Amino acid sequence: MPSGGVLECEPSTKWFPIFVSKLSGATGKVVAVTGCTSGTGFVCALTCARKGAHVVMLNRSSSRASKAERQIRDLVPDSTVETIECDLASFTITRKAADTLIQKFGAQGVDVLCCNAGVGSSSDLATEDGYGIQMQTNHLSHFLLTTKCFPLLEMAAKQRGEARIVNHSSLARDFPRTLSEKHLGPNGGQLGGNGNYLIFGPSWRRYYMTKLANSVATQAIHERLKARRSAVKAVCAAPGLAYTGMAEKFASSGLIDSLFFQLTKCLLQSAEEATMPLLQCCLGEVSSGACIEPSSGPLGPVIRLWGPAVEVKLSAKVKDPASCQMLWELSEKACGEWKL
Repeated sequence: MPSGGVLECEPSTKWFPIFVSKLSGATGKVVAVTGCTSGTGFVCALTCARKGAHVVMLNRSSSRASKAERQIRDLVPDSTVETIECDLASFTITRKAADTLIQKFGAQGVDVLCCNAGVGSSSDLATEDGYGIQMQTNHLSHFLLTTKCFPLLEMAAKQRGEARIVNHSSLARDFPRTLSEKHLGPNGGQLGGNGNYLIFGPSWRRYYMTKLANSVATQAIHERLKARRSAVKAVCAAPGLAYTGMAEKFASSGLIDSLFFQLTKCLLQSAEEATMPLLQCCLGEVSSGACIEPSSGPLGPVIRLWGPAVEVKLSAKVKDPASCQMLWELSEKACGEWKL
């Protein structure tokens, strides 16, 4: 125990090596991952590169993005990896990223579009497009990217049998009572203000709403894909509790939050363990519409914070037809029509 009296714990990595050894190879596949400079996104991109995929890292232009690409090249010398600038806080830059993907991979398609990037506990600010920065980054721009890149996914499915849209949600999807129309509209700066009171402040409530949106979007897309008998799958993952950049942000967001983080630190998995559900959705056996998350926790399967990746049953509010329709209409209003 350090001098400050806070228990020091190393995040656990127990199942990841065996899990990865059983994942299918990805040679000949193109995997595009958003938000992969660190945390689960980086582990996902690195693992896909090790499995033989052509990895496209969709990140904001920064020294961190360049460093992450160099790290994968160093760790997997025979890998094919590249970076395309993609700032999800801007619809304009997100569209440019999609256009670049179409230009580069129009002939061979994209096998996996992994919508991993996410921000949490951000200030109540509007983006240049007028939307809340968390909802635009975590859901709306991913919807836009998926809309624009869907022909690439269909191309890959036609050539290689299937393709996947992978959204990254969270157990936090269950916190809101229902999906909020206001949070999906151009109401940035008018969504509750700032402040974090442990995990109950408005900054975190906005985050929870985005994670519900990720899950509802997956179901809305899945139902439309099923109706057209598409070989493209829509699936969703949740990481459980993990020691990643999101956890570090929580730790520094206020005195009470920081203390809570330190007291619960020993419950955290490593980023590798937390990436197992995401990787299962990208490369493992999974059915369209499925939600994959950890299997266990301090109360067994009741609160799933760690453990091997398993498919879980979704709550009624995630699959609610009215919520799916509302999200679809407002997402199209923000991003443009998706003829799916």
